Amino acid sequence: MAGFGNGARRYPRSPGRTRSGTGLDSATLGIIGLVCAVAGFFALGIVLGPAAIVCGWLAMGRSWAGPRPVPALVAVVLGAIDTLLALVWLAGAAGTGNGLL
Repeated sequence: MAGFGNGARRYPRSPGRTRSGTGLDSATLGIIGLVCAVAGFFALGIVLGPAAIVCGWLAMGRSWAGPRPVPALVAVVLGAIDTLLALVWLAGAAGTGNGLL
C-alpha cells in the first residue's frame, strides 16, 4: 500500500494532467477579433466591438507586456473605437426630440 497513488507525484505532466490542444490559439483569436472589429463598423457595433476587445485581449495573453501579435492589438484598438462610436450613436438616438410628441 505504500506505493498506491504516488504516480502523479513522480510524473506531474502525465497524460491526464496536461492541457488539451483543442482550444483556439492566439493567432485564431486575433483574426476573429479583427473580423469582429471590422464588421462592427457596419452592423451591431455595440455587440461586435466588445467581442473584438475580448478576443484581442485573450489573443495577447491577457497582458500588455512582451511582444504583441499585430492582429490582436488592432482588434483591441478597433473594438474600443467601435464600442465608443456605438455608444455615442445610442446616446444621440436617445436624445430629446426623438419624435415622441
